[in-house]
Amino acid sequence: MARMLVHVEGETEEAFVNEVLRSHLARKGYTTVSARIVGNARQRVRRGGIRAWSAVRRDIVNHLREDSGCMATTMVDYYALPQTGARAWPGRETAGALSFAQKAVTVESGLAEDICREMGGGFNPARFVPFVMMHEFEGMLFSDCERFGQGIGRPDLSAAFQAIRDEFATPEEINDSPVTAPSKRVLQLMPGYEKPLLGPLAALEIGLNTIRRECPHFREWLTRLEGWPHNRN
Repeated sequence: MARMLVHVEGETEEAFVNEVLRSHLARKGYTTVSARIVGNARQRVRRGGIRAWSAVRRDIVNHLREDSGCMATTMVDYYALPQTGARAWPGRETAGALSFAQKAVTVESGLAEDICREMGGGFNPARFVPFVMMHEFEGMLFSDCERFGQGIGRPDLSAAFQAIRDEFATPEEINDSPVTAPSKRVLQLMPGYEKPLLGPLAALEIGLNTIRRECPHFREWLTRLEGWPHNRN
């Protein structure tokens, strides 16, 4: 029996797992795919902010130890990860100075190493497959700008979305400043954009196959997840 828990950043990613990813992975051999928002939302330093890595690591390690037959993964925005201080996530500060191609993998390597260290000898590292979205969830929605607009009930914005998309080689490269991050660009065009509701609706409209075709880093992660039920040993 292949079981997976996705440690997600917030309600948007939770809905994406439950409404889009779960049924796909069930067809690949998973018996259970569920999402858990990392840490205790009521204890977050600020609404919408992600918790310190130390707290998230504790959740992941506890889950891996409680269910020795499961695998765990993450689905968090690179853009939002704490870089310094007590809340910092491994590799995030270093990744900021690296090329785009190295950013997510640097953080993911740091997370994997830290979890393996905490789990100790005998832990199968294939049971933890971290995923850091570049640069955040909304980036994936630029995989099909026409369907993005349709999915959020604003087909009139599709051309504006496409103009943004055309500036970058892939949707994942839409950059991560407080002004130009994908969600900030969407909010500039649609001030009433409600991420937890409209983001998953747009993803459903776009479809998983289109997202994986247009987003190479997402595609690599999904391919690894698809293979795990058949390569657990």
